[in-house]
Amino acid sequence: MRNLTKAVALAAMLAFPVATFAAQAASAAPAKQTKSATKAEKSEKSSKKVATKSASGTVKSVSDTQLVITKGSGKAAKDETFVVNSSTTKTGTVEAGSKVSVRYTSEGGTMTATAITASAPKAAKSSKKK
Repeated sequence: MRNLTKAVALAAMLAFPVATFAAQAASAAPAKQTKSATKAEKSEKSSKKVATKSASGTVKSVSDTQLVITKGSGKAAKDETFVVNSSTTKTGTVEAGSKVSVRYTSEGGTMTATAITASAPKAAKSSKKK
């Protein structure tokens, strides 16, 4: 009987830490799933990031909210319209007739300019005859 009591007591002492460990592991498992779910959500968001593209051409018209540039010349000329907002970075003087390079994002058919860089006008060639 004494051996049986010792065996039951030993089993109870071993079972308590095992049960506690199992409870901790069970409560930690959802946390790990949450972390991996968060990582999956972040990867989905990063895959949804809008790619930045670029275009260059001659400014046809410019306003506080819109920029229209003409790409190409002659019959191949094509106008592109960009949305300009307060976060658009402008470098140089952006005015009608100036050459510009536009970095933009395209989402849902709307091209939003993120940076507009106007090229410095080319110096006129001096026509000196010798």
